[in-house]
Amino acid sequence: MTENKKEQRNNFKTVSKQGNAPVPLSILDWATTGKGFSPIEGIDKSIELAKLADSRGFARYWVAEHHSMPAVSTSSPAVMLARLIGETKHIRLGAGGMMLPNFPPLIIAEQFGMLEAMAPGRIDLGIGRAPGTDGFTATAIRGTRNIGAENYTEQLEELFHFLDNDFPEDHPYKDKVWAVPGPGQDMENGIERSMGKPVTWLLGSSGYSARLAGKLGRPYAFAAQLSPENLERAFAIYKENFQPSEVLEKPYTLACFAVFAADTEEEALTETESYAHSMMRMMKRQSYVMPSPAELATYPYTPQEKYMMESWRSKMIHGTGEMVAGGLNKVQQISGADELMVVNLGHSPEKMVHSAELIADAFQCRNFKFPESSGFYD
Repeated sequence: MTENKKEQRNNFKTVSKQGNAPVPLSILDWATTGKGFSPIEGIDKSIELAKLADSRGFARYWVAEHHSMPAVSTSSPAVMLARLIGETKHIRLGAGGMMLPNFPPLIIAEQFGMLEAMAPGRIDLGIGRAPGTDGFTATAIRGTRNIGAENYTEQLEELFHFLDNDFPEDHPYKDKVWAVPGPGQDMENGIERSMGKPVTWLLGSSGYSARLAGKLGRPYAFAAQLSPENLERAFAIYKENFQPSEVLEKPYTLACFAVFAADTEEEALTETESYAHSMMRMMKRQSYVMPSPAELATYPYTPQEKYMMESWRSKMIHGTGEMVAGGLNKVQQISGADELMVVNLGHSPEKMVHSAELIADAFQCRNFKFPESSGFYD
């Protein structure tokens, strides 16, 4: 290990608290586009949400990758992040995440190398192995590429090599293929390495990615908005398998929760119902559409549909800003997460922005910055 990399690893520290938040608090965004709203409106509110997060002291703003889902407009995180670089000043921006089976590793390395060149030290790259969509759409994305989750570790290794330009001597890409912008480009142009690389996280909602993140010594983000019941076990697997690396000296975890805060409990529940309904539709293999509260008021639910709705409502933390903050504090204490992330999920884009504002008020989030020695700037 070089002295520089050793220093980077040892400089990784737990970052400071935000106001009354127990740990740093971040936002995951889907650019949710509820029924009756256009993608232009959804994306415009996402930009507003990113600006709010930047000014109110949230630590990170990540964009999810989803495809063929009418209620979600974040089909291209890299494109969205490029816009947000110019709209924000301090907050770290990233993908939560890029679904590796959907892309050749070189493409992701180049997209996020370009983002890093535009916003040095502010870019995160969360990597997942799910398709971010249904099987038919995944086939449409990948075309003739026979790539699936079973190839994930090989793809991940290739991505890391592109980001560091350190393919083994016997690799066919060695000194023949470079991710640009990136260190290989600098080498070929006869200059010292001019920029860092995005901080790579592994994402997951089960034990597989937790185990792999631990073995690779990478920070791990758990999608508790999908399966909060598996959170504690996944963190335990991650920590049991953790091996110190050039990136991390000790385990580092982030837990993401589905939330909705409103001025009243009743309003928060109403917005939450729209999200629960959309997930109920997904479970029935219908399109991911988020109906309006007015439409839901007359929907003739069957007993089975009511059961599915309740199962998804129970995964969310909702209520007033203080209630959501209290719920987040509780799950952080139980899980021991080093960071918390929230995805505001409801029908109205405007109310989702207000939800984040109420949460910021409850946690007194102000002027948060990662210290430069935190290790996230590797």
